[in-house]
Amino acid sequence: MDITALNAAQKYSASRQATEPLAGQAAAGSAFQTFAKDFAATLSEGETLAKASMVGKADPHALVQALAQTELAVEAAVTVRDRVVEAYQEILRMPV
Repeated sequence: MDITALNAAQKYSASRQATEPLAGQAAAGSAFQTFAKDFAATLSEGETLAKASMVGKADPHALVQALAQTELAVEAAVTVRDRVVEAYQEILRMPV
């Protein structure tokens, strides 16, 4: 088996293309960033409507709808957190 520096460099550069992300696909980080922005916007909207309803400037129906959306967003965030923690614990249990 002949391993030279040039041969190793060529093999590395050939295998590097397989590990690079595709140009058209979104990265997991950007998906998480979008989820976090949507979550923050939902919470902000619910808070704004709650404040407006305290002074009598908001429709009670809109307030109930915003609170229901906020509740769903929090439940989704908790579910994602639980799955991430579960995956992390599973990785920790793997033998090395």
